[in-house]
Amino acid sequence: MNGAAALAPLEVAGRLDRLRALLDRAGADGRPVDGLLVTNATSIRWLSGFTGSAGLLLVTGDHALLTTDGRYRTQAFEQLSAVGVDADIEIRIGGVHAQREALVAESGAIRSFGLEADHVTWSAQRSWDDLFVGIELLATRGLVEGLRMAKDAGEVARMECAAAIADEALADVLPLLAAAGSGTGGTLTESRFAAALDHAMRERGAEDRAFETIVASGENSAKPHARPGDRPIGVGDPVVVDFGAVFDGYRSDMTRTFWVGGTPSGGMAEVFAVVAASQRAGVDAVAPGAVAGSVDQVCREVIASSGWADRFEHGTGHGVGLEIHEGPSVGPGSTAILVPGTVVTVEPGVYLPGTGGVRIEDTLVVTENGSRSLTQFPKEVAV
Repeated sequence: MNGAAALAPLEVAGRLDRLRALLDRAGADGRPVDGLLVTNATSIRWLSGFTGSAGLLLVTGDHALLTTDGRYRTQAFEQLSAVGVDADIEIRIGGVHAQREALVAESGAIRSFGLEADHVTWSAQRSWDDLFVGIELLATRGLVEGLRMAKDAGEVARMECAAAIADEALADVLPLLAAAGSGTGGTLTESRFAAALDHAMRERGAEDRAFETIVASGENSAKPHARPGDRPIGVGDPVVVDFGAVFDGYRSDMTRTFWVGGTPSGGMAEVFAVVAASQRAGVDAVAPGAVAGSVDQVCREVIASSGWADRFEHGTGHGVGLEIHEGPSVGPGSTAILVPGTVVTVEPGVYLPGTGGVRIEDTLVVTENGSRSLTQFPKEVAV
């Protein structure tokens, strides 16, 4: 798939000002800070367009400074220019000592600034204390992550491309499962199918897989995060396939569960039906103004009514974007309010140890009047 040229642009300009608007209550105790030292690489990318593996971004009320090393000299200037923030963010290139000197010089008039508590280790915090003498360092949580939860049109377009790549790749390799069901094509292991799916995503234009692809067959399908192994896939196996692609940094996430060699019968047929009903109910509940915890509750009630409440042992979903797990959580007790542009998964499952499991998942974007699924692969069970 190659649709990059036609994609809506990322709306990076303006993100710094949205962050600045939060600084007056950024401290964990609600206290104001004069600036924020962003150390999380994903958030640095979201704010600036810079994708290097080493960098720091100091954002104050009227200035922003990105520091990185010589490996990224050309890349930093090119990437900031490409998203239109090269005039808004000063770039300093140098070794660790030079970078820290630049940050200290920039913080001369600052009385306090925030550190991202979720991304700064205890030892790093102590080193920042030693460096920024006379400046109060306050813990902050989720400032940039909260802004990232509502995606702009360019972000959604890239996630839709990632989802389309995954859809097409699964269609490419599904005949391998069909051959396993008919006894042709040789031995198909979980690992072989996962490798074929990963390769197909690359062939379709993915930068990478969104996470380690899950292919779990037979009794392994009762393990929600089973790793593909050397178990042969055969007739009468449920097969959980949970995977995604990366396109221009943005990720997709989808799960389909298949039955090899026909259709399920008995207890497993009921599990397939109940999980499908739960997933449909959850998808229908995703809408602007909905509480994320309520989406989880809707899915959970369908499964509980069938007697398998204790066999649905994970949250219903999560946010997706530049990372595979972002806010908001779609789980019990989550109070996050879904708004247009929020992208979440809905992925209920039932897992019967020693027998098998079923999970169905789509990635949805909240719209002005409901939601739209970015993942489109059909949900037929039989292979």
